[in-house]
Amino acid sequence: MLRLLRHAPFTAVLLALVGLGFVAETVMGGSTVPRVLVALGANVAPLHGQYWRLVASLFLHIGLLHLAVNSWALYQLGALFELWLGSLRLAVVFFVSGIAGSLASVIFTLGPAANHTVSAGASGAIFGILGALIAFLARRRDRLTPAAKSLLLQLLFWAALNVFLGISVTAIDNSAHMGGFAAGLLIGIFLQPEPQRRPQREAPPPPPPSPPQPRSDWT
Repeated sequence: MLRLLRHAPFTAVLLALVGLGFVAETVMGGSTVPRVLVALGANVAPLHGQYWRLVASLFLHIGLLHLAVNSWALYQLGALFELWLGSLRLAVVFFVSGIAGSLASVIFTLGPAANHTVSAGASGAIFGILGALIAFLARRRDRLTPAAKSLLLQLLFWAALNVFLGISVTAIDNSAHMGGFAAGLLIGIFLQPEPQRRPQREAPPPPPPSPPQPRSDWT
């Protein structure tokens, strides 16, 4: 953790906040109890002006498995992004994509015709990081090393797999995933590398995100 804090401090902070959110859920009665999730900031529809939920919900997770999968994906993708592009850019992508994913979830998953009651999780923001990395690498594909091209292909594969799972498994909140992913792609188009960090000359290990978990109220 100390090594992560030195090299990817914002990723470490995000993981700590996610962990604290889960502790709060547990102390208040359980991470799968809708009453607890709503009290702590899970997304509901309609929002009734409680727009803070769009951010608070990013740090809440429904069940230990949900927490573990999203934390691992955030650790892998967040650290990679931060090492290449810096903490500030990661913060922008995380929160803009997370809010976009939350909005998409509220509108399309938690809407009047839906059977879902609450939605929570960092998946929309994680998909945004994935989308930003894909767009960033794709714009520079002619200058990438074989290792970086391989990473791009693996990121594309995991993105496609998650889209397929989101379409085929009705229990997955695909709206949040796609909302965050679209926002990340858009931001990634305009990202520029920091002068001292050039991913086309590096060969980092590919860190594919884990597929989302089949829970109807997970994002």
